[in-house]
Amino acid sequence: MFFMRMMLRSFSRQFGRRMLIAVTVCLSACVATAMLGVVFDVGDKLNAELSTYGSNITVQAKADAVVSDLYGDQEGSPSGDESTPTAFLKESQVPKIKTIFWAYNITDFAPRLDLRGTVDQVGAPLVGTWFGRTVKVDSGESSTAGLKGLRPWWKVQGRWPKDEAGSGGRTEAMMGKELAARLGGRQVGDQVRVGLGDQQRTVTIVGIFDSGDSDASSLYLPTRPLQEMSGLTDQIDQVEVKALTTPENDLARKAARNPAALSQDEWETWYCTAYPSSIAYQIEEAIPGSMAKQVRQVAALQGDVLQKTQAVMILMTVLSLLAAAIAVANLMASSISERSSEFALLKALGATDGAVSRLVLAETALIALAGALVGALLGSGVAQIVGRVVFGSGITMRPMVFVLVFVLLALTVLLASISSIRSILRLRPAEVLHGR
Repeated sequence: MFFMRMMLRSFSRQFGRRMLIAVTVCLSACVATAMLGVVFDVGDKLNAELSTYGSNITVQAKADAVVSDLYGDQEGSPSGDESTPTAFLKESQVPKIKTIFWAYNITDFAPRLDLRGTVDQVGAPLVGTWFGRTVKVDSGESSTAGLKGLRPWWKVQGRWPKDEAGSGGRTEAMMGKELAARLGGRQVGDQVRVGLGDQQRTVTIVGIFDSGDSDASSLYLPTRPLQEMSGLTDQIDQVEVKALTTPENDLARKAARNPAALSQDEWETWYCTAYPSSIAYQIEEAIPGSMAKQVRQVAALQGDVLQKTQAVMILMTVLSLLAAAIAVANLMASSISERSSEFALLKALGATDGAVSRLVLAETALIALAGALVGALLGSGVAQIVGRVVFGSGITMRPMVFVLVFVLLALTVLLASISSIRSILRLRPAEVLHGR
């Protein structure tokens, strides 16, 4: 009872200084909660953000993939031209991508058949693909896959083609802006003659796209017409896959080099984590004769941005805790200096150093707890603002964030109190009470 009266008396006599301690801890808790909340969630946010920029895994036939590795050409051609591929995958096997362990992490995919042909007797790349096909798997589930989801940044005049032939057996296609200009300014609704060897077919242009890269010189059409013209029934040369992945770490890089080198525990951790390399490995298991490779530029960018972002936020958290420690130490030193006569009297009446120290620590802990609770709530709100402004979605606040913040603040306040406790231990009641 006496202990509580002493604490209440301290609060009433030094209300302003106590409020400053509470505000200091509150601000530190706010910054720490917001930053750590974003740190724990930023991997998924950056992953989702980068996934809007196209595929991050490509699947090829093993033969073409080996040639690609040897000659450094993504398309598998040693000369870099767009001739007929030398090895193929079966288009009918592509839906198996949605049967792997991480099927729900695969947000979109589309097969490609890249050939060189003519459009109105002008040489041009011809690309057979899916635009928005409904895919059904053995489990009975269905999803929509196609180029429309893989190329959200394309500026399309008109609309995306349909994968099936339209009325009257009309084949729809979309033409790159550069190719349209080469053909005299073709427009949406025009019909062009597509040639491949001695095969000819008339297609209707339903969209003109500007991709900002070499794709703008190509003609895109559904896979079936191009397969029929080339005689490559059910054949494709690669599949583009967009998947939500976990940024790479040392384990993922080790597995990407040689999965067989992993221990049993490492294998289970890697296989059951959505690393680009583990998803690629499972795709290879699902599609016979395939080799899946991650797009290294996307993976490297993701890991680099993630590490730098996390480093900055952790640094801000450390600096806020350091500033709080310095501020609390100074405020407590000033408070104890003012109350030296009170503490001296308590010690003269028989209070031990431990009892006086516990009183000071209890007062500071109660004030810091109140500030930390308010700061944690404010920090959660700040984290949501950061998420909405930067990533366009809210931040998932994990319980571990609050536990970590309270532990860090407890250590910070305890360290800040050490110098003040030492000054209490050095008090000599007789000298203080006689004004020396």
